[in-house]
Amino acid sequence: MTHRPFAPQGRAYQRLAAKDPGDKGCLPASRPYVLAATILASAMAFIDSTVVNIAAPVIQAGFDASIRDLQWVLNSYLLMLGALMLVGGGLGDRIGRRRVFVIGIVVFAIASVACAIAPTVLFLIVARVAQGIGAALLVPQSLALISANYPKEIRGRAIGTWAAASAVTTALGPPLGGLLIDLLSWRMAFWINLPIAAVAIWLALKHIPESRDEHAVGSVDWQGALLATLGFGAVTYGLIAIGEPGGLPLLEFGLPVVGIILLAAFIAVEGRVRNPVMPLELFRSRVFTGGNMVTVLLYGALSGSLFLLPFDLLVRRELTTAEAGLTILPFGLIIGFMSRWMGALADRHGPRPFLIVGPLLVAVGCGVLALGLDSFWLGVMVPAIILAVGMGVVVSPLTTAVMNAAPQEKSGAASGVNNAASRLAGVIAVAVIGAVASLVYRAEAPADAPRFGLLPEADHPLRAAAESAFLSGYAVGMAAVAVGALLAAIAAFWTLPKGGAGTERVATEPASP
Repeated sequence: MTHRPFAPQGRAYQRLAAKDPGDKGCLPASRPYVLAATILASAMAFIDSTVVNIAAPVIQAGFDASIRDLQWVLNSYLLMLGALMLVGGGLGDRIGRRRVFVIGIVVFAIASVACAIAPTVLFLIVARVAQGIGAALLVPQSLALISANYPKEIRGRAIGTWAAASAVTTALGPPLGGLLIDLLSWRMAFWINLPIAAVAIWLALKHIPESRDEHAVGSVDWQGALLATLGFGAVTYGLIAIGEPGGLPLLEFGLPVVGIILLAAFIAVEGRVRNPVMPLELFRSRVFTGGNMVTVLLYGALSGSLFLLPFDLLVRRELTTAEAGLTILPFGLIIGFMSRWMGALADRHGPRPFLIVGPLLVAVGCGVLALGLDSFWLGVMVPAIILAVGMGVVVSPLTTAVMNAAPQEKSGAASGVNNAASRLAGVIAVAVIGAVASLVYRAEAPADAPRFGLLPEADHPLRAAAESAFLSGYAVGMAAVAVGALLAAIAAFWTLPKGGAGTERVATEPASP
């Protein structure tokens, strides 16, 4: 990757201009600022997901929303983030990674204000769509900026630091957000984004040099982006409809079929357009392909488990929102403290053992959660810690393996593909797990029991039967995500090469001018 000439940009430009012409990226002294900006921006997007998960039952009660409405509050964000992240990665490679990064932060901040003032659940869903668009621009640039400014020999440690710090800051989101929600309102989950966005923008503009792929020419693949968005949207809408009573079979089963056809058309388009949002040549790398398979299965399991867990904490166990946030706090802290260490180990030993052991631990954690034990420590904390250790083992090695398997000039696209894989896996998982849990609940609950996610008061005659039905739906949903994590371990075992760093790059021809 080479830097295209650009106008003077303060200290960041002066430091870059003073470098040896053969060097890549920024000076070593500027790298901490690159990490700080990317950590803050990524954490803002990740915090939003975790805090909204914690706030979901409160939002549901506040708007008297259905489980379908709640799924869309979560999925509208994840859907746009996942589908358009493919565009975000390629757009950064083409017009400038720092520029797209800053634009994404601005869009995300404005959309957060819209979420905070939402008068109806429909308004909130639309604002979440806008949030997802902003996140789709900023998130892939985070890894792309690290790849552009850190040489390969220390990139694993840098990505580990990014993953660790992002996890720790994300971990602080649920308890802080839960406390603010209990004291004030669920709307505080969105107001807290504004100061983070302001600091990230200042750091990016002051300290990060611009970078792009000099070989990228022509227009962005909007056709592919539209097909991906419509395809995943149709699949998601159909799956969510299955979990709602009185649904139309045409929607429940027809839309997923339409979505699959659109996704097949998306892949066909990506094979023939000049600037695909998902370059198919990246998948010539066995590591890149295997890593993304693990990503889909593992992050689908993670998203499904984090969708169900707050219902058990807030509805069945009747914890406050702050208490539920504190319960999830160790999850992010464990991942944060482990990620830098695991990234360095994977640089030396290769990603394969980490990508097998980590998902196996996640499967064990989800399996114990599925038991729904009455004991808070045995039924929640112990399995959640096991799950967190599993994710701590795998997060940094997985990300590093995928990024190192892609050519340098395609780092934005590679980051976009991998991030899209994790987010879209989460969209499908929340839709499927929510539908499955709701169907099992409806099959067992009394006819006049409240919808899944709500329970009668403790002394209500229907409480025991409704709680039993809830536990059945919760158990089946958690068991399903445990199977997904197990499949991720199997995928890593079969697709990733033994020994070595496992970071071979796929050879690609630069685009013609």
